[in-house]
Amino acid sequence: MDHGHERERFISSTTRLLDEDPRLALVLADISADGFRPAARAHPSRVVNVGIREQLMIGVGGGLALTGLRPVVHTFASFLVERPFEQVKLDFGHQGVGGVLVSAGASYDWPAGGFTHMAPGDVALLDTLDGWTVHVPGHPDEAEALLRRATPGDDRVYVRLSLQSNEHGRPVDGARFLTAREGRDGVVVAVGPMLDHVLAATEGMDVTVLYATTVRPFDASAVRRAIGHGPADVVIVEPYLAGTSTAAVNEALADVPHRVLGLGVARRELRRYGRMEEHLAAHGLDPAGLRDRIARFLGAGVSR
Repeated sequence: MDHGHERERFISSTTRLLDEDPRLALVLADISADGFRPAARAHPSRVVNVGIREQLMIGVGGGLALTGLRPVVHTFASFLVERPFEQVKLDFGHQGVGGVLVSAGASYDWPAGGFTHMAPGDVALLDTLDGWTVHVPGHPDEAEALLRRATPGDDRVYVRLSLQSNEHGRPVDGARFLTAREGRDGVVVAVGPMLDHVLAATEGMDVTVLYATTVRPFDASAVRRAIGHGPADVVIVEPYLAGTSTAAVNEALADVPHRVLGLGVARRELRRYGRMEEHLAAHGLDPAGLRDRIARFLGAGVSR
């Protein structure tokens, strides 16, 4: 794992983008402010740190968007999506403006910080709103590519950064799932930083592995192509709340007999905070846990 590198890449990439694009603005709530000091000196009117006032941060982002600027808004996921959710819903969605929300911390990147700094429900929560694109990069190179794709537009985008990283970046395009492995006995969709664990877990299994770094909109056509002619068994492994995307899989396969297993972070709170690796294992998201559950699911199926 490349600890910290996605956020470091976000800081360096956004600093360059602020130089390149006079329309871009950055709104912070203390988190990562040190890293953006040079950018704040260079562009004092377009780098705003509101302090630990996350509802205000989102409101300022929405206001900047109303003036024609493209706001990038950044803090921990729990303070970016959960705490100011009403402002995300109203100040961006209801006002009909766009922006780029870039989170850090993911589901449990800093377990010692406690449940206040964990956000396994962030993507599911954004699913209650219309029109959000959601990127979940699995490597710093992908984080930079997806950020560069997100900043020029006028749409609403969430980029979910994590300390967990795959060993290698892949040529992601901000839309399609990539095929990482091909097989005949089922399809496993690995989201973002879960790819390496999924590949290790399914080693020797005759399954197709799809790699998803953009989960909304959901690449239904990739899943349909991968299953061929039904019936189909599909597993989706997400680094946030288990089952977040099962409805999207069901919709993609509405006219095909299929079974879906959604693996991810459980709803139950782990109060022994430990390390990130221990949380992965406790939720069954390490290779051993994934292999056991995927094999049992596929073994019970009636695949082609």
